[in-house]
Amino acid sequence: MKKPVLALAALLLTAALAGAAPPPDLVESARRIEQFPATRGQGSESERLKRFFDLFWRAGMLGNPELATYIGYPGLDDRLGDLSAETIALARRIARDERAALGSIDRARLTPSEQVDYDLALWRIDQGIEGERFHAEYMLVHQLKGIQQDLPALLESMPTRSVQDYENRLSRLRQVPRVVDQTLALLAQGLKAGITPPRVTLRDVPAQFESLFTKDPAKSPVLESFQQIPDAIPAADRERLRREAAQIFQSQVEPALRKLHDYLVQTYIPGARQTTAMSDLPDGRAWYAYEVRNATTTDLTPEQIHELGLSEVKRIRKEMDELIASTGFQGSFEEFCKFLRTDPRFFWDKPEDMLRGYRDITKRIDPELIKLFGKLPRLPYGVTEIPASAAKSQTTGYYANGSLAAGRPGWFNVNTYGLKTRPKWEMEALASHEAVPGHHIMYALIEELGDLPDWRKWDVYPAMSEGWALYAESLGYEIGLYKDPYSRFGQLTYEMWRALRLVVDTGLHVKGWTRQQAIEYCKANSARTDHDIEVEIDRYIVWPGGAVCYKIGELKIKELRAYAQKELGPRFDIRAFHDQLLAHGQLPLALLEKNIKAWVAERKTAPGNLSPAAP
Repeated sequence: MKKPVLALAALLLTAALAGAAPPPDLVESARRIEQFPATRGQGSESERLKRFFDLFWRAGMLGNPELATYIGYPGLDDRLGDLSAETIALARRIARDERAALGSIDRARLTPSEQVDYDLALWRIDQGIEGERFHAEYMLVHQLKGIQQDLPALLESMPTRSVQDYENRLSRLRQVPRVVDQTLALLAQGLKAGITPPRVTLRDVPAQFESLFTKDPAKSPVLESFQQIPDAIPAADRERLRREAAQIFQSQVEPALRKLHDYLVQTYIPGARQTTAMSDLPDGRAWYAYEVRNATTTDLTPEQIHELGLSEVKRIRKEMDELIASTGFQGSFEEFCKFLRTDPRFFWDKPEDMLRGYRDITKRIDPELIKLFGKLPRLPYGVTEIPASAAKSQTTGYYANGSLAAGRPGWFNVNTYGLKTRPKWEMEALASHEAVPGHHIMYALIEELGDLPDWRKWDVYPAMSEGWALYAESLGYEIGLYKDPYSRFGQLTYEMWRALRLVVDTGLHVKGWTRQQAIEYCKANSARTDHDIEVEIDRYIVWPGGAVCYKIGELKIKELRAYAQKELGPRFDIRAFHDQLLAHGQLPLALLEKNIKAWVAERKTAPGNLSPAAP
């Protein structure tokens, strides 16, 4: 999963929509940030940095109460974010005031770790300011994003401990009409400016809305959490809350969502652009370069990434061909892939059996984790189904962060739509990526880093987070996965898929590739099913630049592991290496490399045996 970035301008520009003006406490927060430079001389610079980060974090949460709920930040669960013109203007002013506030702190008088935090905050603020020119706020709805998916997910993720938790849900439901009105206004601006998702990626969106409309409001995915109110809440309250939720849904929520649905069907989708490349948008080539730079945290150009992808595809394809030959299969690569896509032995007949299969894999991995880490997180995780209302257009699986503060476990979400497109041979690799030792281990450990500022615990560098998860797939060989050749081919297929992304993402957005050309290239070099390939290609079309970070991050982590093994020789400990890799939160790749090399240098000179978790 790609977690949200915490630059305030970006938060406000991508939040769910509601309200007509900036909340008063956000205005007050903005005032305090503006006045922060006047605090020079009031305490040490380390103390001032901490105070600034408190303001930075508070403003970010006020600007995105949906994210605040997700994280477990208290007091904002009854709100939806505001995207009025006034709030957009305020967000942009705050970003510049944050930059000035940070600039008022003497960086030279901070500790080395504080200087890192300072530099990352400055980078985030500058990134948000640079991105304002591209108007991402105009593209609020597509097959993977929008109120039709965000609203049910938000209500489902909220706490369930008290009557007030459900009153907060009712409050948010009452704000949906304003959300819709602001969404309509921004979509119309985007349509006028020629900034829309490609039309082809909007084809399933009307049906996503329609899945929310039911004769019985209680059966709508929007109100699902009201059907699961715990028995600890008095029966009379449970009945009242359900009754009020149904009334609000019928009188306010459904009419608003139908209005947005009708606009999409009658006006927006017919008027959306028919091209797929980001470079076809206004200022699109610069926009794509910006997205690639942010995703990879490198200065690699799209052309360099394309060539790297071609090289990786060639390397992995050779390994795949060798594995096919070792099985004794008589036929071509294409015929072997067809066999994997069509033989009944590789597919489940029932969704519950597939879900049980994933749970079995993850629970087989759990006791092996001690071989890979000196420190493991307290936060548990589970395996659950992707909601049926979203499954058709969703990926094969994804991870949703848990939160100790919110009392929510991490969730590995599995897509059970179209069982004959979900082969068994990919399951071990996917579970390793999305759950353990992949996303869950990283995100849960980072949340528990007590010495990190709060904003950094939820900050995202996709090249590291997705690079780690792809690297985690390869760790399966060290903990007893991939014992049969088909699962091994599945692991290679997933690695190949990330190499294909380097080629396809850049091909689609800057090199003039068509959607069909991208689909055919993936079919020729992987065993994934046609439906899976099409869903993935459409994901890259609406997520420009995001797909290239996986392979680039994985290659850097493998490079750093090889370096540490070579330099440390018999003193190399895989558990200590992994602990160190995740010990400082998510980082740009250059800083990650700097940290690992410094750690290697320290261990080379340290006396005696070192424990796995030694820094």
